Amino acid sequence: MSRAHRSAAVSAWVIASALALTAMSPAPRPGPAERPAATGAASTATAASAATAATAAEAAEASVIGEDHARAHARLREAAKGSRGYPQTKRTASLTALRDSQTRTNAGFAAAGSGRFTEYFPSPDFGVHVAQLPTGKVLLFSFERTEEDPTKETGPTNTVGRTNAGRAYLWDPAAGTGSRAFKKVAPPTVLMPDGSYAPRPAPFFCAGHAFLPNGMVGVFGGNVGGKGGSGAKLSFVFDPWTETWFRNRDMSAGRWYPSVVTGADGRQIIMSGQSERGTGTPTPVVERFPALRHPVPWRPFDIPVDFASQRLRSDAPFRNDYPHLFSLRDGMIYGLGRDADQQWLFDPVKEVRTDLPRRPADFRGYGSAVPLPAGFRGPDSVLVLGGDPRDPHTYRLSDGRWTVEEPRAFGRTQDDTLILPDGSLLTVNGALDTRDYGHGPFNPKADLKYRQIELRDARGRWRLGPAQRLPRGYHSNALILPDGRMMVTGDELQQIANDPDMRDGMDGSIELYEPAYLHRGPRPALDRVPAGELGHDAAFEVSTSTPKDVARAVLLAPTTVTHSVNTSQRHLELRLTGVRGRTVGLRTPPTAADAPPGYYMLFLLNAKGVPSTAKWVKLGRR
Repeated sequence: MSRAHRSAAVSAWVIASALALTAMSPAPRPGPAERPAATGAASTATAASAATAATAAEAAEASVIGEDHARAHARLREAAKGSRGYPQTKRTASLTALRDSQTRTNAGFAAAGSGRFTEYFPSPDFGVHVAQLPTGKVLLFSFERTEEDPTKETGPTNTVGRTNAGRAYLWDPAAGTGSRAFKKVAPPTVLMPDGSYAPRPAPFFCAGHAFLPNGMVGVFGGNVGGKGGSGAKLSFVFDPWTETWFRNRDMSAGRWYPSVVTGADGRQIIMSGQSERGTGTPTPVVERFPALRHPVPWRPFDIPVDFASQRLRSDAPFRNDYPHLFSLRDGMIYGLGRDADQQWLFDPVKEVRTDLPRRPADFRGYGSAVPLPAGFRGPDSVLVLGGDPRDPHTYRLSDGRWTVEEPRAFGRTQDDTLILPDGSLLTVNGALDTRDYGHGPFNPKADLKYRQIELRDARGRWRLGPAQRLPRGYHSNALILPDGRMMVTGDELQQIANDPDMRDGMDGSIELYEPAYLHRGPRPALDRVPAGELGHDAAFEVSTSTPKDVARAVLLAPTTVTHSVNTSQRHLELRLTGVRGRTVGLRTPPTAADAPPGYYMLFLLNAKGVPSTAKWVKLGRR
């Protein structure tokens, strides 16, 4: 297929189109006793007219996205029309089969070498968007379910009106894994410019998000509905300290599937996304939040309310949505588009865009990208992975040039790659294509290989690891918890296809994974860290009851991720300046470009790479 064939934006439109065409299908005609007999000529004319209309529609579609992709759309529409329901017995049997196959597969992996998957439990949300908050809780948000059949589109992408609504929850790992560990934190009620005049919780799904220096999550965009999904101008922050949403002034452009990254000054740069005109109209407008006339929200009680964003002088005309954005150690914003020829460098101070070299690989769909750890300094290179099921290679951008790096075991899209506290990488989730798990579109059955994690060591070599319970592709997510475990969630299709009880309101699921380092002996202890702000290039001290076990100290930025786009990840070693009794002396990263201001998880590690449970530190002074 060509690049256009794998366009993420078009893929979303395909799903909506399948529903729309199904909904527009003519009602069953009356039986012979209920209608007058039609002449052969009239019947032929009617059929010819319908065929002509269908052919014209298919031709118009093919002219936009290509014949191969148009034929794939037609097959998807037929699959959607052909669904006959999905009974509870089928869901229960499917989940049982996945559990059994996971047990058989993982029996061949030792926990000390490959880690292990442990708990699997229901969640009240699909987890299309997740964020690890500095309170230790996890924010999950998505949309209200509009369909129970996983062979149909689950969300309200193309819906106009009250049912096009968002939802959000907090999960508190300290409270366990039961329903009481979750708290609903509904988004503000809004009126959308869709002509329905129907108030509903803000439809902020498929938005972009990043952290502000005060630990709050900025969320931008969402879905107005119709037109294959269209961009909303919504702008919110979620305050983890009061567990409340606050609305800000609308952006200048609607955005559905945008990306957001926090720069060295603590302000957020917002790019791309389908505009308010609908899918197929990505906006080139770049905005900054908050605008320069507003202060950067710095302290936990600095709540931005009614703040405005600001349009930058340079544009970012990405042809496809959700580009990967990274703020690297030079203070520049790297915009790595899905198209190979759209790799750009942005100066957020001068507001200038320049070209980066073309990426070696062709179009990349939803795949992950990671700023590689670089020791005591901030990252200066990015590893691009996934997005093409036929290409297992990984691609590194460093010093303004691309190199082809070690391949993974196989190609996959919809994957999530995380930096672990010990600096190694882990890939989880994945699929053959947006809604194809290896057995055709909207078929919840998945090839086993997409359920296996992959692990990358310090030498850059990959190897397969144990299998997760559910296959998770489109809308799948993962993050590292402060205790060093990985949380996996997302993919509403797979979650409802394997829901043990569709009536209980818990239509999502979460799975936990313990990396190998948690099976290599006792952890070092991190007992106390400074409570105030830490400046850059500053000395500070932490206390530990196991000082002889401390070999390293690292900062790991918390994750906020959606659609395989994780702009917040960052791993930095801290300089050890000495150990005196139970006190360990450390030094923070040199500049805000190395480590943008905000909250970080601080881990102490022993010589085997076993991390302590993290404690949160606030980096950066106003």
